[in-house]
Amino acid sequence: MGSISIEKEMSGSSAERDSYEIEEYPLGEAKPLKVICIGAGATGLNLIYRTRRHLKNIDLTVYEKNPSIGGTWFENAYPGCACDIPSHIYQFLWALNPEWSSFYVTGPEILKYLTEVTKRYQLDQNIRTQHLVTRAEWCEEDGIWKVTIIDQTTGQEIQDFCHFLVNGAGFLNHWQWPDIPGIQSFKGTLLHSAHWDQSVQLSGKRIAVVGNGSSGIQLVTALQPIAERLTNFIRNPTWISTSYAQAFAGPSGSNFFYSEQQKEEFRNDPSKSLQYRKAIETDMNSNFAFSLSGSPQQAQAVEGVTKMMKSRLGSRSEDLADKLIPTEFGFGCRRVIPFRVVLNCHRTGYLESLTAPNVTVEYDSIAQVVENGIKLKNGTILEYDAIICATGFETSWRPRFPIIGRDGIDMRKQWKDRPKSYLSCTVANFPNYFVFLGPNSPLSHGSALPSIEHLTKYLFQLIYKVQTQNYKAVEPLEEAVNDFIEHADKFMERTVWAGKCRSWMKGGKKDSPPLTHPGSRLHWFQMLQEPRWEDYKWTRGSRNRFAYLGNGWCTMDEEGKDKAWYMNDPDQGFERLVY
Repeated sequence: MGSISIEKEMSGSSAERDSYEIEEYPLGEAKPLKVICIGAGATGLNLIYRTRRHLKNIDLTVYEKNPSIGGTWFENAYPGCACDIPSHIYQFLWALNPEWSSFYVTGPEILKYLTEVTKRYQLDQNIRTQHLVTRAEWCEEDGIWKVTIIDQTTGQEIQDFCHFLVNGAGFLNHWQWPDIPGIQSFKGTLLHSAHWDQSVQLSGKRIAVVGNGSSGIQLVTALQPIAERLTNFIRNPTWISTSYAQAFAGPSGSNFFYSEQQKEEFRNDPSKSLQYRKAIETDMNSNFAFSLSGSPQQAQAVEGVTKMMKSRLGSRSEDLADKLIPTEFGFGCRRVIPFRVVLNCHRTGYLESLTAPNVTVEYDSIAQVVENGIKLKNGTILEYDAIICATGFETSWRPRFPIIGRDGIDMRKQWKDRPKSYLSCTVANFPNYFVFLGPNSPLSHGSALPSIEHLTKYLFQLIYKVQTQNYKAVEPLEEAVNDFIEHADKFMERTVWAGKCRSWMKGGKKDSPPLTHPGSRLHWFQMLQEPRWEDYKWTRGSRNRFAYLGNGWCTMDEEGKDKAWYMNDPDQGFERLVY
Protein backbone atom coordinates (compact mmCIF):
# COMPACT_ATOMS: atom_id res chain seq x y z
CA MET A 1 0.00 0.00 0.00
CA GLY A 2 3.00 2.34 0.32
CA SER A 3 4.75 4.02 3.19
CA ILE A 4 3.22 6.69 5.40
CA SER A 5 4.89 10.09 5.12
CA ILE A 6 6.28 11.35 8.43
CA GLU A 7 7.64 14.81 9.16
CA LYS A 8 10.09 14.56 12.04
CA GLU A 9 13.76 13.83 12.44
CA MET A 10 14.04 10.12 11.73
CA SER A 11 16.79 9.54 14.23
CA GLY A 12 18.67 11.38 16.90
CA SER A 13 22.19 11.53 18.13
CA SER A 14 23.36 8.85 20.56
CA ALA A 15 23.04 11.44 23.33
CA GLU A 16 19.42 12.10 22.36
CA ARG A 17 18.68 8.38 22.29
CA ASP A 18 20.31 7.93 25.69
CA SER A 19 18.21 10.78 27.10
CA TYR A 20 14.93 9.30 25.91
CA GLU A 21 12.36 9.06 28.73
CA ILE A 22 9.17 7.02 28.94
CA GLU A 23 6.01 9.13 28.90
CA GLU A 24 3.96 8.41 32.01
CA TYR A 25 0.57 7.75 30.44
CA PRO A 26 -1.21 4.63 29.21
CA LEU A 27 -1.53 3.60 25.59
CA GLY A 28 -4.79 5.01 24.21
CA GLU A 29 -4.96 8.06 26.46
CA ALA A 30 -6.49 10.97 24.56
CA LYS A 31 -4.53 14.18 24.82
CA PRO A 32 -6.66 17.35 25.14
CA LEU A 33 -7.45 19.07 21.84
CA LYS A 34 -9.35 22.21 20.90
CA VAL A 35 -11.59 22.11 17.85
CA ILE A 36 -13.25 25.08 16.16
CA CYS A 37 -16.10 24.56 13.70
CA ILE A 38 -17.26 27.35 11.39
CA GLY A 39 -21.04 27.27 11.01
CA ALA A 40 -23.96 26.00 13.10
CA GLY A 41 -25.96 24.41 10.32
CA ALA A 42 -26.48 20.66 10.12
CA THR A 43 -22.72 20.03 10.12
CA GLY A 44 -22.04 22.03 13.27
CA LEU A 45 -24.98 20.55 15.16
CA ASN A 46 -24.03 16.99 14.26
CA LEU A 47 -20.41 17.66 15.20
CA ILE A 48 -21.39 18.85 18.68
CA TYR A 49 -23.61 15.84 19.37
CA ARG A 50 -21.14 13.29 18.02
CA THR A 51 -18.14 14.87 19.75
CA ARG A 52 -19.88 14.64 23.11
CA ARG A 53 -20.88 11.04 22.47
CA HIS A 54 -17.75 9.57 20.89
CA LEU A 55 -14.66 11.65 21.66
CA LYS A 56 -12.86 12.52 24.89
CA ASN A 57 -10.88 15.56 25.98
CA ILE A 58 -12.21 17.73 23.15
CA ASP A 59 -12.97 21.41 23.70
CA LEU A 60 -15.33 22.26 20.83
CA THR A 61 -16.58 25.73 19.90
CA VAL A 62 -18.87 26.41 16.94
CA TYR A 63 -18.83 29.97 15.61
CA GLU A 64 -21.95 31.01 13.68
CA LYS A 65 -22.21 34.34 11.84
CA ASN A 66 -26.03 34.44 11.94
CA PRO A 67 -28.21 35.30 14.95
CA SER A 68 -29.43 31.70 15.14
CA ILE A 69 -28.60 28.15 14.11
CA GLY A 70 -29.84 26.47 10.95
CA GLY A 71 -27.41 27.48 8.22
CA THR A 72 -29.07 27.44 4.81
CA TRP A 73 -32.51 26.94 6.37
CA PHE A 74 -32.08 30.08 8.45
CA GLU A 75 -30.77 32.17 5.56
CA ASN A 76 -33.20 31.03 2.87
CA ALA A 77 -36.60 32.23 3.97
CA TYR A 78 -38.18 33.22 0.66
CA PRO A 79 -41.79 32.31 -0.20
CA GLY A 80 -42.05 28.68 -1.25
CA CYS A 81 -38.66 27.67 0.14
CA ALA A 82 -38.71 23.89 0.51
CA CYS A 83 -36.59 20.77 0.40
CA ASP A 84 -36.91 18.39 -2.54
CA ILE A 85 -35.45 15.51 -0.52
CA PRO A 86 -38.05 13.36 1.32
CA SER A 87 -38.35 14.54 4.91
CA HIS A 88 -37.75 11.16 6.56
CA ILE A 89 -34.26 10.89 5.06
CA TYR A 90 -33.48 14.56 5.73
CA GLN A 91 -32.87 14.16 9.45
CA PHE A 92 -30.18 13.01 11.85
CA LEU A 93 -30.08 9.31 12.67
CA TRP A 94 -29.74 10.29 16.33
CA ALA A 95 -32.73 12.65 16.30
CA LEU A 96 -35.52 11.01 14.34
CA ASN A 97 -38.63 13.09 13.84
CA PRO A 98 -41.89 11.12 13.58
CA GLU A 99 -43.83 14.38 13.31
CA TRP A 100 -42.90 15.42 9.76
CA SER A 101 -46.06 16.89 8.31
CA SER A 102 -45.59 15.66 4.75
CA PHE A 103 -43.39 13.68 2.38
CA TYR A 104 -41.60 16.87 1.29
CA VAL A 105 -41.50 19.74 3.76
CA THR A 106 -40.94 23.47 3.70
CA GLY A 107 -37.82 25.27 4.82
CA PRO A 108 -39.48 26.63 7.98
CA GLU A 109 -40.39 23.10 9.08
CA ILE A 110 -36.79 21.96 8.66
CA LEU A 111 -35.55 24.99 10.60
CA LYS A 112 -38.04 24.16 13.35
CA TYR A 113 -36.68 20.60 13.47
CA LEU A 114 -33.06 21.80 13.75
CA THR A 115 -34.04 24.32 16.43
CA GLU A 116 -35.88 21.68 18.48
CA VAL A 117 -32.92 19.29 18.19
CA THR A 118 -30.58 22.04 19.38
CA LYS A 119 -32.78 22.71 22.38
CA ARG A 120 -33.40 19.04 23.23
CA TYR A 121 -29.70 18.18 23.33
CA GLN A 122 -28.55 21.58 24.61
CA LEU A 123 -26.25 21.93 21.62
CA ASP A 124 -26.26 25.71 21.99
CA GLN A 125 -23.83 25.35 24.90
CA ASN A 126 -21.07 24.95 22.30
CA ILE A 127 -22.34 27.61 19.88
CA ARG A 128 -21.46 31.31 19.67
CA THR A 129 -23.97 32.99 17.38
CA GLN A 130 -23.30 36.33 15.66
CA HIS A 131 -19.61 35.51 15.69
CA LEU A 132 -17.99 35.87 12.26
CA VAL A 133 -14.69 34.12 11.56
CA THR A 134 -12.50 36.52 9.57
CA ARG A 135 -9.09 34.83 9.52
CA ALA A 136 -7.37 31.53 10.32
CA GLU A 137 -3.61 30.97 10.23
CA TRP A 138 -1.63 27.80 10.89
CA CYS A 139 1.19 28.09 13.43
CA GLU A 140 3.74 25.42 12.55
CA GLU A 141 5.75 25.66 15.75
CA ASP A 142 2.80 25.16 18.08
CA GLY A 143 0.72 22.95 15.80
CA ILE A 144 -2.37 25.13 16.15
CA TRP A 145 -4.68 27.33 14.12
CA LYS A 146 -4.87 30.95 15.25
CA VAL A 147 -8.40 32.13 14.53
CA THR A 148 -9.75 35.68 14.42
CA ILE A 149 -13.45 36.22 15.10
CA ILE A 150 -15.64 39.34 15.16
CA ASP A 151 -18.38 39.49 17.78
CA GLN A 152 -21.03 41.14 15.61
CA THR A 153 -23.05 42.30 18.62
CA THR A 154 -20.17 44.44 19.96
CA GLY A 155 -17.79 44.74 17.02
CA GLN A 156 -15.03 43.33 19.22
CA GLU A 157 -12.26 41.30 17.60
CA ILE A 158 -11.58 38.01 19.39
CA GLN A 159 -8.53 35.75 19.13
CA ASP A 160 -8.95 32.01 19.62
CA PHE A 161 -6.97 28.91 18.72
CA CYS A 162 -7.58 25.27 17.93
CA HIS A 163 -5.72 22.12 16.98
CA PHE A 164 -8.32 21.17 14.35
CA LEU A 165 -10.19 23.69 12.20
CA VAL A 166 -13.44 22.37 10.71
CA ASN A 167 -15.18 24.30 7.94
CA GLY A 168 -18.86 23.49 8.20
CA ALA A 169 -20.07 26.72 6.60
CA GLY A 170 -21.44 24.91 3.60
CA PHE A 171 -20.98 25.47 -0.10
CA LEU A 172 -24.04 27.58 -0.90
CA ASN A 173 -23.82 30.31 1.71
CA HIS A 174 -22.29 33.32 -0.05
CA TRP A 175 -25.12 34.86 -2.04
CA GLN A 176 -24.39 37.50 -4.64
CA TRP A 177 -26.23 39.88 -6.93
CA PRO A 178 -26.21 38.90 -10.61
CA ASP A 179 -23.87 40.76 -12.92
CA ILE A 180 -26.58 42.84 -14.60
CA PRO A 181 -25.82 46.47 -15.53
CA GLY A 182 -27.76 49.01 -13.48
CA ILE A 183 -29.15 46.56 -10.97
CA GLN A 184 -28.69 48.93 -8.04
CA SER A 185 -30.49 51.74 -9.90
CA PHE A 186 -33.90 50.09 -9.51
CA LYS A 187 -36.26 52.25 -7.45
CA GLY A 188 -38.71 49.49 -6.60
CA THR A 189 -38.21 46.53 -4.27
CA LEU A 190 -34.99 44.64 -5.01
CA LEU A 191 -34.67 41.24 -3.31
CA HIS A 192 -32.37 38.23 -3.35
CA SER A 193 -33.78 34.81 -2.54
CA ALA A 194 -31.03 34.18 0.05
CA HIS A 195 -31.44 37.57 1.73
CA TRP A 196 -35.19 37.89 2.01
CA ASP A 197 -36.97 40.83 3.59
CA GLN A 198 -39.96 39.38 5.45
CA SER A 199 -41.65 42.78 5.67
CA VAL A 200 -42.14 43.02 1.91
CA GLN A 201 -45.69 42.49 0.64
CA LEU A 202 -45.89 41.22 -2.94
CA SER A 203 -49.60 40.56 -3.35
CA GLY A 204 -50.98 42.38 -6.37
CA LYS A 205 -47.53 43.50 -7.53
CA ARG A 206 -45.77 43.36 -10.86
CA ILE A 207 -42.91 40.93 -10.20
CA ALA A 208 -39.79 39.87 -12.08
CA VAL A 209 -38.08 36.66 -10.98
CA VAL A 210 -34.58 36.34 -12.41
CA GLY A 211 -33.37 32.73 -12.52
CA ASN A 212 -34.78 29.24 -12.93
CA GLY A 213 -32.73 27.21 -10.48
CA SER A 214 -34.29 25.68 -7.38
CA SER A 215 -35.08 28.97 -5.65
CA GLY A 216 -36.36 30.62 -8.84
CA ILE A 217 -38.69 27.73 -9.57
CA GLN A 218 -40.00 27.73 -6.01
CA LEU A 219 -40.52 31.50 -6.07
CA VAL A 220 -42.40 31.49 -9.37
CA THR A 221 -44.68 28.72 -8.12
CA ALA A 222 -45.33 30.53 -4.83
CA LEU A 223 -45.83 34.04 -6.22
CA GLN A 224 -47.81 33.33 -9.39
CA PRO A 225 -51.18 33.09 -7.58
CA ILE A 226 -50.74 36.46 -5.83
CA ALA A 227 -48.96 38.53 -8.47
CA GLU A 228 -50.72 40.96 -10.76
CA ARG A 229 -48.14 40.10 -13.39
CA LEU A 230 -45.03 37.91 -13.15
CA THR A 231 -42.14 37.45 -15.54
CA ASN A 232 -39.59 34.67 -15.17
CA PHE A 233 -36.29 35.66 -16.76
CA ILE A 234 -34.23 32.61 -17.58
CA ARG A 235 -30.79 32.27 -19.17
CA ASN A 236 -30.54 28.52 -19.47
CA PRO A 237 -32.98 25.68 -20.07
CA THR A 238 -33.26 23.15 -17.27
CA TRP A 239 -34.73 19.73 -16.70
CA ILE A 240 -37.91 19.81 -14.64
CA SER A 241 -38.52 16.26 -13.54
CA THR A 242 -40.76 14.17 -11.40
CA SER A 243 -40.04 14.16 -7.68
CA TYR A 244 -37.15 12.34 -6.03
CA ALA A 245 -38.16 8.93 -4.63
CA GLN A 246 -41.33 9.19 -6.70
CA ALA A 247 -42.34 5.62 -5.90
CA PHE A 248 -42.98 6.71 -2.31
CA ALA A 249 -44.56 10.08 -3.10
CA GLY A 250 -48.18 10.76 -3.93
CA PRO A 251 -49.84 10.29 -7.34
CA SER A 252 -47.61 11.48 -10.20
CA GLY A 253 -44.89 12.39 -7.70
CA SER A 254 -47.06 14.80 -5.75
CA ASN A 255 -46.59 15.63 -2.10
CA PHE A 256 -48.90 14.25 0.59
CA PHE A 257 -49.56 14.78 4.28
CA TYR A 258 -48.78 11.99 6.73
CA SER A 259 -51.84 10.84 8.65
CA GLU A 260 -51.92 10.73 12.43
CA GLN A 261 -51.95 6.95 12.18
CA GLN A 262 -48.72 6.98 10.17
CA LYS A 263 -47.09 9.38 12.63
CA GLU A 264 -48.14 7.14 15.49
CA GLU A 265 -46.47 4.18 13.79
CA PHE A 266 -43.27 6.19 13.32
CA ARG A 267 -43.34 7.12 17.02
CA ASN A 268 -43.95 3.64 18.38
CA ASP A 269 -42.42 1.22 15.89
CA PRO A 270 -38.71 1.97 15.32
CA SER A 271 -38.33 -1.06 13.06
CA LYS A 272 -41.07 0.18 10.73
CA SER A 273 -39.58 3.66 10.71
CA LEU A 274 -36.16 2.23 9.81
CA GLN A 275 -37.63 0.03 7.09
CA TYR A 276 -39.42 3.03 5.56
CA ARG A 277 -36.36 5.28 5.67
CA LYS A 278 -34.08 2.61 4.22
CA ALA A 279 -36.53 1.92 1.40
CA ILE A 280 -36.55 5.59 0.40
CA GLU A 281 -32.78 5.84 0.71
CA THR A 282 -32.34 2.68 -1.35
CA ASP A 283 -34.53 4.15 -4.08
CA MET A 284 -32.47 7.36 -4.08
CA ASN A 285 -29.23 5.38 -4.25
CA SER A 286 -30.37 3.26 -7.19
CA ASN A 287 -30.40 5.96 -9.87
CA PHE A 288 -26.70 6.51 -10.57
CA ALA A 289 -26.94 5.00 -14.06
CA PHE A 290 -29.03 8.01 -15.10
CA SER A 291 -25.87 10.11 -14.69
CA LEU A 292 -23.83 8.12 -17.22
CA SER A 293 -23.77 9.51 -20.75
CA GLY A 294 -25.09 7.11 -23.33
CA SER A 295 -26.66 4.76 -20.83
CA PRO A 296 -30.11 3.32 -21.55
CA GLN A 297 -31.31 4.94 -18.33
CA GLN A 298 -30.10 8.36 -19.52
CA ALA A 299 -31.83 7.98 -22.87
CA GLN A 300 -35.02 6.83 -21.16
CA ALA A 301 -34.90 9.81 -18.80
CA VAL A 302 -34.43 12.34 -21.61
CA GLU A 303 -37.33 10.88 -23.58
CA GLY A 304 -39.65 10.53 -20.60
CA VAL A 305 -38.95 13.90 -19.00
CA THR A 306 -39.19 15.74 -22.33
CA LYS A 307 -42.62 14.18 -22.88
CA MET A 308 -43.70 15.02 -19.33
CA MET A 309 -42.56 18.65 -19.57
CA LYS A 310 -44.40 19.20 -22.85
CA SER A 311 -47.52 17.60 -21.41
CA ARG A 312 -47.50 19.85 -18.36
CA LEU A 313 -46.95 22.95 -20.46
CA GLY A 314 -50.16 22.05 -22.31
CA SER A 315 -51.20 24.62 -24.90
CA ARG A 316 -48.08 26.68 -24.12
CA SER A 317 -45.76 23.84 -25.08
CA GLU A 318 -45.28 25.14 -28.61
CA ASP A 319 -43.76 28.48 -27.54
CA LEU A 320 -42.18 27.49 -24.20
CA ALA A 321 -40.73 24.01 -24.77
CA ASP A 322 -37.79 25.23 -26.86
CA LYS A 323 -36.85 27.74 -24.16
CA LEU A 324 -37.19 25.37 -21.23
CA ILE A 325 -36.19 21.88 -22.38
CA PRO A 326 -32.43 21.34 -22.75
CA THR A 327 -31.09 20.01 -26.04
CA GLU A 328 -27.35 20.67 -25.60
CA PHE A 329 -26.85 18.71 -22.39
CA GLY A 330 -28.22 15.58 -20.81
CA PHE A 331 -30.62 14.91 -18.00
CA GLY A 332 -28.81 15.72 -14.76
CA CYS A 333 -26.03 17.98 -16.08
CA ARG A 334 -27.62 20.65 -13.93
CA ARG A 335 -29.23 19.51 -10.71
CA VAL A 336 -32.63 18.09 -11.63
CA ILE A 337 -35.50 20.06 -10.10
CA PRO A 338 -38.87 18.45 -9.30
CA PHE A 339 -41.77 20.04 -11.15
CA ARG A 340 -44.03 20.14 -8.12
CA VAL A 341 -42.59 22.33 -5.40
CA VAL A 342 -43.67 21.94 -1.78
CA LEU A 343 -46.02 24.71 -0.79
CA ASN A 344 -48.92 22.61 0.27
CA CYS A 345 -50.07 19.28 -0.96
CA HIS A 346 -52.53 20.55 -3.53
CA ARG A 347 -50.87 23.35 -5.46
CA THR A 348 -49.76 22.90 -9.05
CA GLY A 349 -46.12 22.96 -10.04
CA TYR A 350 -43.72 25.28 -11.81
CA LEU A 351 -44.55 24.29 -15.37
CA GLU A 352 -48.28 24.81 -14.80
CA SER A 353 -47.50 28.20 -13.23
CA LEU A 354 -45.73 29.29 -16.41
CA THR A 355 -48.93 28.68 -18.38
CA ALA A 356 -51.01 30.97 -16.17
CA PRO A 357 -52.38 34.10 -17.91
CA ASN A 358 -50.46 36.43 -15.58
CA VAL A 359 -47.06 34.83 -16.30
CA THR A 360 -44.61 35.39 -19.15
CA VAL A 361 -41.17 33.92 -19.80
CA GLU A 362 -38.23 35.90 -21.13
CA TYR A 363 -35.19 33.96 -22.32
CA ASP A 364 -31.70 35.53 -22.13
CA SER A 365 -33.18 38.93 -22.88
CA ILE A 366 -32.02 41.30 -20.11
CA ALA A 367 -29.93 44.25 -21.31
CA GLN A 368 -29.95 46.23 -18.08
CA VAL A 369 -32.00 47.19 -15.05
CA VAL A 370 -33.44 50.70 -15.07
CA GLU A 371 -35.17 52.76 -12.39
CA ASN A 372 -38.65 51.44 -13.14
CA GLY A 373 -37.93 47.94 -14.38
CA ILE A 374 -35.92 45.89 -16.85
CA LYS A 375 -34.77 46.92 -20.31
CA LEU A 376 -34.68 44.08 -22.81
CA LYS A 377 -32.09 43.63 -25.53
CA ASN A 378 -34.68 44.72 -28.12
CA GLY A 379 -35.09 48.06 -26.31
CA THR A 380 -38.44 47.31 -24.65
CA ILE A 381 -38.75 48.38 -21.01
CA LEU A 382 -40.90 46.18 -18.77
CA GLU A 383 -42.03 47.95 -15.61
CA TYR A 384 -42.00 46.15 -12.25
CA ASP A 385 -42.76 46.85 -8.62
CA ALA A 386 -40.31 44.18 -7.46
CA ILE A 387 -37.30 42.41 -8.93
CA ILE A 388 -36.32 39.16 -7.24
CA CYS A 389 -32.89 37.72 -7.98
CA ALA A 390 -32.94 33.95 -7.62
CA THR A 391 -29.46 33.81 -9.06
CA GLY A 392 -27.75 31.70 -6.46
CA PHE A 393 -24.40 31.94 -4.82
CA GLU A 394 -20.72 32.47 -5.38
CA THR A 395 -19.67 28.94 -6.27
CA SER A 396 -15.88 28.95 -6.53
CA TRP A 397 -15.39 27.20 -3.16
CA ARG A 398 -12.73 29.80 -2.38
CA PRO A 399 -12.94 30.92 1.26
CA ARG A 400 -14.43 34.33 1.95
CA PHE A 401 -11.64 35.13 4.40
CA PRO A 402 -7.91 34.35 4.61
CA ILE A 403 -7.10 30.76 5.55
CA ILE A 404 -3.31 30.63 5.74
CA GLY A 405 -1.66 27.21 5.80
CA ARG A 406 1.92 25.98 5.77
CA ASP A 407 4.61 28.40 4.51
CA GLY A 408 2.11 31.27 4.37
CA ILE A 409 0.01 29.69 1.61
CA ASP A 410 -3.40 31.38 1.28
CA MET A 411 -6.15 28.94 0.31
CA ARG A 412 -7.82 31.67 -1.72
CA LYS A 413 -4.72 31.81 -3.95
CA GLN A 414 -4.17 28.06 -3.98
CA TRP A 415 -7.76 27.63 -5.17
CA LYS A 416 -7.78 30.65 -7.49
CA ASP A 417 -7.87 28.63 -10.70
CA ARG A 418 -9.53 25.54 -9.29
CA PRO A 419 -10.37 24.16 -5.84
CA LYS A 420 -8.62 20.85 -5.22
CA SER A 421 -9.34 18.68 -2.21
CA TYR A 422 -8.43 15.18 -1.16
CA LEU A 423 -11.57 13.02 -1.34
CA SER A 424 -13.65 16.20 -0.84
CA CYS A 425 -12.63 16.84 2.77
CA THR A 426 -8.93 17.68 3.36
CA VAL A 427 -6.54 20.05 1.60
CA ALA A 428 -2.80 19.82 0.87
CA ASN A 429 -0.71 22.46 2.71
CA PHE A 430 -3.43 22.94 5.34
CA PRO A 431 -2.71 20.68 8.33
CA ASN A 432 -5.52 19.67 10.67
CA TYR A 433 -8.06 21.35 8.38
CA PHE A 434 -11.26 19.56 7.43
CA VAL A 435 -14.07 20.76 5.15
CA PHE A 436 -17.52 19.21 4.98
CA LEU A 437 -18.96 18.67 1.50
CA GLY A 438 -16.03 20.33 -0.22
CA PRO A 439 -15.03 20.10 -3.90
CA ASN A 440 -15.90 16.72 -5.44
CA SER A 441 -18.51 15.88 -2.80
CA PRO A 442 -21.60 13.86 -3.76
CA LEU A 443 -23.52 17.06 -4.45
CA SER A 444 -26.09 15.54 -6.80
CA HIS A 445 -26.43 12.18 -5.15
CA GLY A 446 -29.09 12.52 -2.44
CA SER A 447 -29.71 13.82 1.06
CA ALA A 448 -26.87 15.84 2.59
CA LEU A 449 -27.48 14.74 6.18
CA PRO A 450 -26.36 11.10 5.90
CA SER A 451 -23.28 12.39 4.06
CA ILE A 452 -22.54 14.83 6.88
CA GLU A 453 -22.85 12.06 9.47
CA HIS A 454 -20.55 9.80 7.45
CA LEU A 455 -17.91 12.53 7.04
CA THR A 456 -17.97 13.07 10.80
CA LYS A 457 -16.95 9.44 11.33
CA TYR A 458 -14.04 9.92 8.95
CA LEU A 459 -12.92 13.14 10.69
CA PHE A 460 -13.06 11.45 14.09
CA GLN A 461 -10.67 8.74 12.91
CA LEU A 462 -8.11 11.43 12.06
CA ILE A 463 -8.65 13.22 15.37
CA TYR A 464 -8.46 9.96 17.34
CA LYS A 465 -5.14 9.00 15.75
CA VAL A 466 -3.67 12.44 16.48
CA GLN A 467 -5.01 12.29 20.05
CA THR A 468 -3.81 8.82 20.96
CA GLN A 469 -0.65 8.28 18.87
CA ASN A 470 1.21 11.49 19.68
CA TYR A 471 0.89 13.31 16.37
CA LYS A 472 0.86 17.06 16.04
CA ALA A 473 -0.54 17.44 12.55
CA VAL A 474 -1.97 15.58 9.58
CA GLU A 475 -2.59 16.72 6.01
CA PRO A 476 -3.00 14.99 2.64
CA LEU A 477 0.02 14.53 0.42
CA GLU A 478 -0.10 16.82 -2.61
CA GLU A 479 0.59 13.88 -4.91
CA ALA A 480 -2.44 12.07 -3.44
CA VAL A 481 -4.61 15.12 -4.11
CA ASN A 482 -3.37 15.35 -7.70
CA ASP A 483 -3.93 11.65 -8.30
CA PHE A 484 -7.49 11.94 -7.00
CA ILE A 485 -8.21 14.96 -9.22
CA GLU A 486 -6.76 13.16 -12.25
CA HIS A 487 -9.02 10.18 -11.60
CA ALA A 488 -12.08 12.34 -10.94
CA ASP A 489 -11.64 14.42 -14.10
CA LYS A 490 -11.15 11.35 -16.26
CA PHE A 491 -14.21 9.65 -14.80
CA MET A 492 -16.34 12.76 -15.36
CA GLU A 493 -15.92 12.29 -19.12
CA ARG A 494 -18.32 9.36 -18.74
CA THR A 495 -21.04 11.43 -17.09
CA VAL A 496 -23.70 13.94 -18.04
CA TRP A 497 -22.18 16.35 -15.51
CA ALA A 498 -19.44 17.10 -18.06
CA GLY A 499 -22.02 18.37 -20.56
CA LYS A 500 -22.27 21.93 -21.84
CA CYS A 501 -24.38 23.30 -19.02
CA ARG A 502 -23.88 26.04 -16.46
CA SER A 503 -24.27 24.67 -12.97
CA TRP A 504 -23.05 25.45 -9.47
CA MET A 505 -21.21 22.10 -9.61
CA LYS A 506 -19.06 23.70 -12.33
CA GLY A 507 -18.72 27.16 -10.82
CA GLY A 508 -21.40 28.49 -13.16
CA LYS A 509 -19.26 27.86 -16.26
CA LYS A 510 -20.11 25.56 -19.15
CA ASP A 511 -16.62 24.23 -19.74
CA SER A 512 -15.30 23.87 -16.19
CA PRO A 513 -14.74 20.39 -14.75
CA PRO A 514 -17.67 19.18 -12.63
CA LEU A 515 -16.73 19.16 -8.96
CA THR A 516 -18.98 16.37 -7.81
CA HIS A 517 -18.05 12.85 -6.72
CA PRO A 518 -16.70 10.52 -9.43
CA GLY A 519 -19.00 7.64 -8.67
CA SER A 520 -22.24 6.59 -7.07
CA ARG A 521 -23.34 7.68 -3.62
CA LEU A 522 -22.59 4.25 -2.20
CA HIS A 523 -19.18 4.48 -3.87
CA TRP A 524 -18.50 7.66 -1.88
CA PHE A 525 -19.66 6.10 1.39
CA GLN A 526 -17.41 3.08 0.90
CA MET A 527 -14.46 5.26 -0.17
CA LEU A 528 -14.63 7.16 3.12
CA GLN A 529 -15.28 4.16 5.34
CA GLU A 530 -11.79 4.60 6.78
CA PRO A 531 -8.76 6.74 5.89
CA ARG A 532 -6.00 5.62 3.57
CA TRP A 533 -3.27 6.52 6.03
CA GLU A 534 -0.56 6.29 3.36
CA ASP A 535 -2.10 9.28 1.55
CA TYR A 536 -1.40 11.56 4.52
CA LYS A 537 1.63 13.43 5.80
CA TRP A 538 2.06 13.11 9.56
CA THR A 539 3.98 15.40 11.89
CA ARG A 540 5.04 13.58 15.06
CA GLY A 541 4.76 15.18 18.48
CA SER A 542 8.06 13.67 19.66
CA ARG A 543 11.26 12.25 18.18
CA ASN A 544 10.50 8.62 18.96
CA ARG A 545 7.58 7.32 16.96
CA PHE A 546 6.66 4.87 19.71
CA ALA A 547 6.54 7.38 22.55
CA TYR A 548 2.75 7.02 22.42
CA LEU A 549 3.09 3.48 23.81
CA GLY A 550 3.58 5.19 27.16
CA ASN A 551 4.18 3.46 30.48
CA GLY A 552 3.27 -0.09 29.52
CA TRP A 553 -0.37 0.12 30.56
CA CYS A 554 -3.32 0.84 28.29
CA THR A 555 -6.69 2.46 28.83
CA MET A 556 -8.38 -0.96 28.76
CA ASP A 557 -6.42 -1.83 31.93
CA GLU A 558 -8.46 0.76 33.83
CA GLU A 559 -10.77 -0.38 36.61
CA GLY A 560 -14.23 -1.38 35.44
CA LYS A 561 -13.33 -1.96 31.79
CA ASP A 562 -13.66 -5.29 30.01
CA LYS A 563 -10.23 -6.87 30.25
CA ALA A 564 -11.11 -9.61 27.79
CA TRP A 565 -12.95 -7.47 25.23
CA TYR A 566 -11.35 -9.31 22.29
CA MET A 567 -13.31 -12.48 23.15
CA ASN A 568 -16.83 -11.00 22.97
CA ASP A 569 -17.73 -11.54 19.32
CA PRO A 570 -15.88 -13.96 17.05
CA ASP A 571 -16.48 -11.60 14.10
CA GLN A 572 -15.36 -8.47 15.94
CA GLY A 573 -12.86 -6.44 13.94
CA PHE A 574 -13.78 -7.95 10.58
CA GLU A 575 -16.76 -5.69 9.90
CA ARG A 576 -14.68 -3.23 7.86
CA LEU A 577 -13.76 -5.89 5.29
CA VAL A 578 -16.43 -4.82 2.79
CA TYR A 579 -16.48 -6.38 -0.68
